[in-house]
Amino acid sequence: MSPRLHTVGRTSGAPALLVLLPGAYMSAADFVNAGFFTAVTRRRLPLDLLAVDLDLSLISSGEALPALQENVLAPARAAGCRHIWLGGISLGGLLALCHCADAPGSIDGLCLLAPYPGSRLTARAIALGGGLANWQPSAEELADPEFRMWRWLQKPPPDFPVFVGYGAEDRFAAGMRRIADCFPPAASQVVPGGHEWPVWQILWDSFLDRRLLPV
Repeated sequence: MSPRLHTVGRTSGAPALLVLLPGAYMSAADFVNAGFFTAVTRRRLPLDLLAVDLDLSLISSGEALPALQENVLAPARAAGCRHIWLGGISLGGLLALCHCADAPGSIDGLCLLAPYPGSRLTARAIALGGGLANWQPSAEELADPEFRMWRWLQKPPPDFPVFVGYGAEDRFAAGMRRIADCFPPAASQVVPGGHEWPVWQILWDSFLDRRLLPV
């Protein structure tokens, strides 16, 4: 049995659910403190919002995403939720992408705020392979979830809804741009600023105002 996960928020039977994953050294409560839940309420969106605490030890052991599927996503689907999106900030965005790659069909869209693009070793291996379009992953590389994520990004489903937002001065902006470039230009947004909450709050408001979720 997978470990239980602590979540913030509640489900009310809304037609859509968005599950948010925090970045490293962040907590689910940070989304509350940053006004993410209030922004949904203010717009009166028929959207359930959950934020999940993911301990770094669970992430490093590979248990976090299976636990997310078993404890949060699968029960929501079984309860009849028609549209389930997964999102996250920084490391949470990377994890959302990794889950999307490893569990196709489990979610219906992605909201990625400043998604961490992975390690320099991963980026260097892909660059040495001729860039993402030409890179052919080895079996050894595909044992790593970061490489599986990038393989999925080589050819994501053309009709899969995604939002990718980040700050122009983010220290990981180059890698985030490579992620955004895997999707249509309209799917991404770049605003002034770095790897910080004021930027993510602006992007969250923009994401909600785009009404990408079918609510």
